[in-house]
Amino acid sequence: MGNKSKKQAKVKEPIRIRYKAISNDNQSIYLDYYYNGKREYEFLKLYLVPETSPENKEANKATLKLANAIKAQRIVELQNNRHGFSSTGGKSKVHLIEYVKTIADKKRELAGGEERGSYQFYLSLAYHLKQYSGDKTSFKHLDKKYCMGFIEYIKTAKSMLNGNPLNENTQRQYIKRLASVINSAIADEMIPSNPFMQIKPEDIPKGHSAEVCYLTLDEVRSLIETPCYYLNIKNGFLFSCFTGLRFSDVEALTWGKLQKDSEGNTFINFTQKKTQKWENLPVSREAMKFLPERGLADRDDLVFKFQSGGYINSVIKTWAKSAGINKKVTFHVARHTNATLLLSLEVPIETVSKILGHSDIKTTQIYAKVIDKSKRDAVNKLDGLTG
Repeated sequence: MGNKSKKQAKVKEPIRIRYKAISNDNQSIYLDYYYNGKREYEFLKLYLVPETSPENKEANKATLKLANAIKAQRIVELQNNRHGFSSTGGKSKVHLIEYVKTIADKKRELAGGEERGSYQFYLSLAYHLKQYSGDKTSFKHLDKKYCMGFIEYIKTAKSMLNGNPLNENTQRQYIKRLASVINSAIADEMIPSNPFMQIKPEDIPKGHSAEVCYLTLDEVRSLIETPCYYLNIKNGFLFSCFTGLRFSDVEALTWGKLQKDSEGNTFINFTQKKTQKWENLPVSREAMKFLPERGLADRDDLVFKFQSGGYINSVIKTWAKSAGINKKVTFHVARHTNATLLLSLEVPIETVSKILGHSDIKTTQIYAKVIDKSKRDAVNKLDGLTG
């Protein structure tokens, strides 16, 4: 044997201290357990602060000392089979499907109307997660391998409602929702990071841009002239066409939110249901035509009294058909219509974005592309006129 010294093998610890960045440049300390091929996390409720002063440096030293003491104790417990691998933290053992259903319930409580679709989508996600990995999957099982497996599953999955294969857009939506659920779990300190961040974009179904359905001004006029058995739905839809309000905000509109300024102009002061952002939306005289008579209604009374959201799109579909409109018209089409009408009247896109309450102008640019395509199609009709 030679006299070369052998490198001493580095012992891999079953528990490591890790850090998760949180607000104000602070860090949350957690233990990362990896034992017998299984992984769990335990958030210690200990935090490091920016070392901007000698006091903060000393505080961090004391915090790390405590974290290391807890880690040492956990290693002893693990080796003595007392701590085992079943009592770390507790949160990482929460079942994924139950967590998804909890989010769905919150969606149902906080939002109405069109947001009910979001509630149903989360329930469908829970269904597909159960089909993929059963109903006992906990957050400690969520890693890159699990997420890649879900992507492969969803590519061949079939709709819970009709048994048809899922299109690429729907596949992508399920993947995005699962990633969103994991982000919520990170905020709740159930998992330290999102495994989807380790997945290449090309591994995720790309989907395609769905065509935006909207009504032309002539089609809106046809709807105005066409009777609808449910007058409240007709007025609410047309009010949305001329204000851009989402169904959830039309549904929640009370008389007290309608206010006038010193010059007699009407505004709606409200908090968007979807974004929880406060808005001050000017209301045109055209939109005012579709407000019902207030009568003796109190300021807290609803302006449009819809009985339930389930039948509304069915009523709108029948009404649109009676008006000779062969499009898939839902209440949300009114919002699309408002955007395209404003842009076709050459209202600046920045203004339209503010009217719609978009947080990102890229969302509004979708409608601008629709108008550009409409203009191109119109110009193309001139082709061949001169032979």
